[in-house]
Amino acid sequence: MKQHIVRIVIGLAITLFFIGHVGRFYQVPLITHLDNIIYDARMRLTMPRGVDERIVILDIDEKSLQEVGRWPWPRDTMARMTEKLFSKYDIAIVGFDVVFAESDYSSGIRALDKIAQDKRIPGFADTYQQLRPELDNDGRFAAVIKGKPVVLGYYLNSEKTAQRIGAIPEPVLPKGSFAGRNVPFTTWVGFGGNLPEFQKAAINAGHFNPLVDFDGVVRRVPMLAEFDGAYYESLSLAMVRAMLGFPKIEPGFPAGGLMQKGYQGLEWLKVGPLTIPVDETSSVLIPYRGGKFSFPYISLADVMADRVAPEKLKGKIAIVGTTAPGLLDLRSTPVDSVYPGVEIHANLISGMLDKELKQKPPYMLGAEVILLVLGGVVLSLLLPMLTALWATLAGVVAAAALIALNLGLWVQVDMVLPAAATLLMIVTLYTMNMAYGYFVESRSKRQFTELFGQYVPPELVDKMAEDPEKYSMEGKSEDLTVLFSDIVGFTSISESLSPKDLAAFINEYLTSMSLVIRNNRGTLDKYIGDAIMAFWGAPVDDAQHAQQGVLAALEMQRELRRINKEVVQPKGWPEIKIGIGVNSGIMRVGDMGSKIRRAYTVMGDPVNLGSRLEGLTRNYGVGIIASETTKDKVRGFVFRELDKVKVKGKDEPVAIYEVVGAEGEVDKKELDEIKLWHQCLKLYRSQEWDQVEVTLLNLQRMRPGFKLYEEFVERIAELRKDPPGAGWDGVTKFKTK
Repeated sequence: MKQHIVRIVIGLAITLFFIGHVGRFYQVPLITHLDNIIYDARMRLTMPRGVDERIVILDIDEKSLQEVGRWPWPRDTMARMTEKLFSKYDIAIVGFDVVFAESDYSSGIRALDKIAQDKRIPGFADTYQQLRPELDNDGRFAAVIKGKPVVLGYYLNSEKTAQRIGAIPEPVLPKGSFAGRNVPFTTWVGFGGNLPEFQKAAINAGHFNPLVDFDGVVRRVPMLAEFDGAYYESLSLAMVRAMLGFPKIEPGFPAGGLMQKGYQGLEWLKVGPLTIPVDETSSVLIPYRGGKFSFPYISLADVMADRVAPEKLKGKIAIVGTTAPGLLDLRSTPVDSVYPGVEIHANLISGMLDKELKQKPPYMLGAEVILLVLGGVVLSLLLPMLTALWATLAGVVAAAALIALNLGLWVQVDMVLPAAATLLMIVTLYTMNMAYGYFVESRSKRQFTELFGQYVPPELVDKMAEDPEKYSMEGKSEDLTVLFSDIVGFTSISESLSPKDLAAFINEYLTSMSLVIRNNRGTLDKYIGDAIMAFWGAPVDDAQHAQQGVLAALEMQRELRRINKEVVQPKGWPEIKIGIGVNSGIMRVGDMGSKIRRAYTVMGDPVNLGSRLEGLTRNYGVGIIASETTKDKVRGFVFRELDKVKVKGKDEPVAIYEVVGAEGEVDKKELDEIKLWHQCLKLYRSQEWDQVEVTLLNLQRMRPGFKLYEEFVERIAELRKDPPGAGWDGVTKFKTK
């Protein structure tokens, strides 16, 4: 985890950024806009659609304006229409999504009132007073709606210069109803109400102010709006309460639980048998049924002209509103960019009656924060440790889980959980990790590869690059295996070749041998002319370092046979042989050298012994010599003990072994020869010279010209001349390298 700390810190910072937006320390318009887009998509995806026949829109449409006249219509016309709705069509209730704020003087009543005050016309005043009620259009309309289930509409104003025009009803909740609770109601400073006589005659009234989001779309309507410290209901709620017999509005707050301390959120309004969920501003999310015309539309012109069958209106909930563009009551909504405002109230009434309202209580803010914290922390810690493929899979799974949770809450429990911040956080964390991995870590890996690539096999470099801090070039002591190889008699060979042929040959040879070392996970240390030095176990730990070193030595001998066959022989060059020494032990490994030139290498007595063993291959006529330390660390190989020696610079004798081959690859004849040789070596150390000579004679018959046997024949001759004595340990001392 240590090597990923930068990415983890950046990831946590990204998480905090999104938490800041959700916690409303600041607002990021892009996130809010995306939240709205997601909300609208869910709305369109899950709308019930179809037409709700219970609610009818009485439309002041273009047809009505042509037949009845321009709006506003005279109040006597409105009175006749309203009377007809109840007496002929027997509607259940009517709500007006219009305001009657100005008096109607179209009958000339204002001029007649002035004339009646003039005493110069005898009897006019008395006659006029008898006729005046027929000319009082406002009075006629007030008289018609009085005692009938008529709910008027009005609007609230938030402008600083807002006036208070007309009259509005008494508040449904008085001042102080929410004392001690910091509920952020929508607050208004002015209103446009109906004439006082209309307000007094109507059974109820409600505001028709929607909340318009910053993108101009209407998604919510405040059920309660604050004005002068008191609280006023919406038109839709006023109509529903009128239908239910005017039950009280009871604000709903959660009792106790984890959220009791400092939690001020208003979560619902209890209205008789209905529980209306509200958000933190006491607003309801509009439950759109579908696009336009989710309710029956009837032109008021047809109502006025008696062209409507009575059964189409009988017992229906009617809302008077307009779809005429010139009357400016068209809204932008999630389901249509040009949507009749009157239908918003119809959707709200339908949703309240059916108890199908989406919930977005204030505690969803806390739920979103928790989701951000959990998701952000997990992804910040997890993504840096994964490969690009697994990180992509993790990001997709996280996003899919979020979408599934979001849709599940929406469909199953009508709960609205904002998704944009969490979704954007997932995308941002994924993108950051991919970009960081590509631009920063890839550069580090390239540098790392440049540093170690000249020594270490590519697959080990890739492994090291996954956790660069775990590896360094600083000096340390490690149990390693070192290998030295050299071409036997290279000086004479090189003199027989032209400079061009020599360069071609040495390049072919060193490349082939280096590939063998790399393929066996070895670290290439250096070339010394035709000599090669390599080691195993660093910089990447390898418990099988001795096994890999011995395998590499055997493969180098096989590769040499290929070179002789395919390169040397066709060109008529002298056949080449190499000697290889392999030793294991505690060595110092690291970046060593001077200020001018440094190299990643190994040093120590085991390294020197490895070099000496390579040199001894010439003395014994074998291709590979391994120390007893190396032999004891490996399995699956056939060894021939050669001797016990004291090399230059070492006081302790070491047993040395020829690596003959892998078990199963050495034939029985050679195994028998090795067994006989080991008996010979035992006799040699017991100073039983006669038996040694007989055994050596048999061995030479088995392998004529083998230098090992010739070497011991010469030794026996010398030892017979100068017997070593009783304390002889059978160790051969070498005074040269």
